[in-house]
Amino acid sequence: MFNPNAFIKDSVQGPNTDAFISLVARVLMAYIFLVAGWGKITAYKTTIAYMESKGVPGALLPLTILVEFGGGLALLLGFQARLAALGLAIFSVVTAVLFHGGAEDSINLMKNMAMTGGLLFLMLHGAGKFSVDNMLEKPLAEVSRRVP
Repeated sequence: MFNPNAFIKDSVQGPNTDAFISLVARVLMAYIFLVAGWGKITAYKTTIAYMESKGVPGALLPLTILVEFGGGLALLLGFQARLAALGLAIFSVVTAVLFHGGAEDSINLMKNMAMTGGLLFLMLHGAGKFSVDNMLEKPLAEVSRRVP
């Protein structure tokens, strides 16, 4: 009997495909945070006004930019990707509640929750082969094999 799930698994699993798909997934996850962080940098005063209209102190904007842009860059490069994914997952839930909790903005609430799911998956599985994390972990694994 044909099993579409098994067919897809057999078609895409392999070291090269896995590495490529992990890279694409990481880039796609990073994109929204990089764009949002950059938007806050370029519209600093407007963003402060928006934050304050939602009851969030504008003084938190630099931290917000650091989390979004810095976390997005970490995901893009695959540097400390598990930590970045966890931080961005928490950030996504918090911002969903603070900024998208009303019925009029339910689509953005759902978007944030979906992103949280992807980020938690990335946290669980790591950045993949094409990442700074992989380059840094490889030499450590080789050294630990040589040490008696």
